[in-house]
Amino acid sequence: MTVSRRDFIRLAAGSMAALGLSGSLACRKMRSQPNIVLIYADDLGYGDVSCYGANTFSTPNIDRLAGEGLRFTNAHASSATCTPSRYSLLTGEYAWRRRGTGIARGDAAAIITPDRITLPDVLQQAGYTTGVVGKWHLGLGPQGGADWNGAIKPGPLEIGFDYCFLIPATGDRVPCVYVENHRVVGLDPSDPIKVSFREPILEEPTGKEHPELLKVHPSHGHNQTIINGISRIGYMSGGKSARWVDEDMADVITEKAVEFIREHRDDPFFLYFSTHDIHVPRVPHSRFIGKSGHGARGDAILQFDWCVGQIIETLNAHNLSENTLVILTSDNGPVVDDGYHDQAVELLGHHKPAGPLRGGKYSAFDAGTRVPFIIRWSGRVEPGISDALASQLDLFASLASLTGQSLTEGAAPDSFDQLPVLLGKSDQDRAYVVEHAASGALSLIKDNWKLIEPHDGPKINSNTNIELGHDPEPQLYHLETDLGERHNVAQEFPDKTEELMALLETIKTAAQTRT
Repeated sequence: MTVSRRDFIRLAAGSMAALGLSGSLACRKMRSQPNIVLIYADDLGYGDVSCYGANTFSTPNIDRLAGEGLRFTNAHASSATCTPSRYSLLTGEYAWRRRGTGIARGDAAAIITPDRITLPDVLQQAGYTTGVVGKWHLGLGPQGGADWNGAIKPGPLEIGFDYCFLIPATGDRVPCVYVENHRVVGLDPSDPIKVSFREPILEEPTGKEHPELLKVHPSHGHNQTIINGISRIGYMSGGKSARWVDEDMADVITEKAVEFIREHRDDPFFLYFSTHDIHVPRVPHSRFIGKSGHGARGDAILQFDWCVGQIIETLNAHNLSENTLVILTSDNGPVVDDGYHDQAVELLGHHKPAGPLRGGKYSAFDAGTRVPFIIRWSGRVEPGISDALASQLDLFASLASLTGQSLTEGAAPDSFDQLPVLLGKSDQDRAYVVEHAASGALSLIKDNWKLIEPHDGPKINSNTNIELGHDPEPQLYHLETDLGERHNVAQEFPDKTEELMALLETIKTAAQTRT
């Protein structure tokens, strides 16, 4: 059963009344709760930051966060691509349970509809002001398309956020404008926006037909409407005064995130800061160009590290660090060439974006979902390293527990309360983790065993050169002795293979896993 927003609010209000939490008493209780800042990177691999082993450049701000907090070595996004991971993060539900949660087009309708209970809903009920800044990529507007020249809804404000400043989809997809709350920022009504993912809009040149106009050239796809000298996926015309400048994107969204913290520093707040780095097109600000030695991709990692530093400095400047839980992680694993010639391949050198792991973005192998995961709460989380098996899915139920909220039936159906693990009070593994590849293939990790279900798809993505982990036969790996998933032992351990296949099937057919 999926509980409606109306029923959730009614039940939550009734619970507060039953506890006598009304008026100023409720406010005082709420203000004792920590602020929560969730920094969600894009395509950041397990080996892409120095505290996880990168040694050809350093990420001092992320390293500082890890040094002052708990660094997880075995934490996973729910999927190996962005839209489904973001869906699961905010709903506490495996994206593969729901149709329409694959990689969203730039003009996709809202994927999380207003009848769903979300993580920001729960935190709103706990007294938090909630905001999302940065990449959204979960669709906007009703079925049939958003009105880019009018009120754009439903969107984040209809699913629990009080404020939003968005990159609607991704930097490589139109529309290339920012959306603040329900409106495109800086739009001139006399120059209306048109968006199409079906037919060309003839008013604008495309990368395919006019490569001479490009400052960044596509390697595969990404050859449609040119915005800021970069051809994108999809067609767009109009909105020239509102179009973003890629080089300024990190500065713009980081300043919006900083403003949100400043404006709400006196009340409990939840900030979901969803950066665009290091997703393509990688066009970092001139401050970072050439600094990593690895081309635009490495420079974008340094730019992301700078963004993290700005958040940390803002919290410190307003004496918020001791009462703010900071979470840093990524939506999926790394990819080097994801559609543009930006020298990421040529200048990769000895850097290993996935560290010791096999695969990457899109893949069923572990590098698809095992990502950096750091939690800092000064004075409450002891600095250290946790090897506990963990999942981003559990942030929903765990943060509900942290803020004293009970989940109603049907809410967060696959999210478990793992708060003791996240706060470093326990090293108990999650019972299992399900990984979700871009192809739909599922994997299961339990007790250091990993099963990849049979799949007939290609073994390598020909565009990205990433091993996808597909095989028509079951694959079984013992991660404790074979972290790189090189030795398939399914035939050597048929009973274990059968056991995990049966468990995976049970999970797939269940309506929910949270009991």
